[in-house]
Amino acid sequence: MMADMWAVMWKERKGLLWRSGRRWRTVLSPLITFAMVAIYFPLQMGRDWVDSPESLFCLILPLVLVGITIPESFAGERERHTLATLLASRLPDRAILFGKMAVCVALGWGMTLFVLLVSLVTVNIANAVQGDGGFLFYSWGILAADLGLSLLLAITVSGAGILISLRSSTVQEAQQILMTAFMIPPMILGFVAMAFHEQIGEALSGLDFTKVILIVAAVLAVLAVTLTLAAMARFQRARLMLD
Repeated sequence: MMADMWAVMWKERKGLLWRSGRRWRTVLSPLITFAMVAIYFPLQMGRDWVDSPESLFCLILPLVLVGITIPESFAGERERHTLATLLASRLPDRAILFGKMAVCVALGWGMTLFVLLVSLVTVNIANAVQGDGGFLFYSWGILAADLGLSLLLAITVSGAGILISLRSSTVQEAQQILMTAFMIPPMILGFVAMAFHEQIGEALSGLDFTKVILIVAAVLAVLAVTLTLAAMARFQRARLMLD
């Protein structure tokens, strides 16, 4: 099945890189923004970027990038009238499903690694210019949190995106539903945090950062597995061909 999965990934990768039009520009715009953020934020925070949880801001990368690209998986095929051809191929169901998911997850997680690397270089250049000396690197706990949570989040969004894409008639519809589902709750939490920042600060001051990260990782892992299994169950060739 791996060879078939690689074939699907090659097709999806080629489509993401070379498909012209509005959708690629939609992906390119946030990439430019994130590249700027990878420089601006580390310059403002300095050493804190590698020693404290500020670098967890990079978790927005897999959320947005996977959220933009995963709706293409099946809704895009339906729009381009190529879904029937794909389903009529001899490729196994899981090769199609996991191949499409893997490309989007790799994009979101890969860009997270890229931004973490660029921001690390930025911090070290700024540190050298200031004459502080020494090479700065992420603390191992922060680095593990950045890498682990971003991967789990990418898989979670990918699983949810597949479920939505399978039911959506257009890519735009799938993107709107998916991004609303994942962006509205953080926005609400952000407003609540601003309104009650003092009380929340006091409540969080005694918490162990490692335990919080482990709890978040466990929740994301459960969501990732659940949504992936749901996508596997929902992906039925006969039903999709009738649609």
